[in-house]
Amino acid sequence: MTRPPAPTPRHERGASLIELMIALVVLSLGILAVAQLFPAGSRGQLSDRMLTNANYYAQEKIEVLNTLSFVDAQLTDGRHPAGMATEACGTSGNWHRYYEVSTLAAPLDNLKKVTVTVQWTFMGNRQTQSTTYLRR
Repeated sequence: MTRPPAPTPRHERGASLIELMIALVVLSLGILAVAQLFPAGSRGQLSDRMLTNANYYAQEKIEVLNTLSFVDAQLTDGRHPAGMATEACGTSGNWHRYYEVSTLAAPLDNLKKVTVTVQWTFMGNRQTQSTTYLRR
């Protein structure tokens, strides 16, 4: 004759349905919190790419201006292009740039300060500036 199995104590039983539901809710909240990081990372990556391209366009203009003679018309004091006009950059035209030239006062009058500004719109209006000094 076999004996019936002894009843298991309450603390050794498996998880109840309520405990499993609570564990699933906590796990779901954790997964949702991590999932929100991905769009933020993508926005940050795109913003950084826009800034990198803007810096490239500013450096590109500085290199072109660096090859000009000190008295070239493109290096006259003032904003270029004049007024509020800007030069479109890139194939999509998302970036706009202009530059300002000023001749320094004596005894540094053999130097021109050139500041190139590149503007773009991504999650608001943004801009970056690069400055160089050109020598006679």
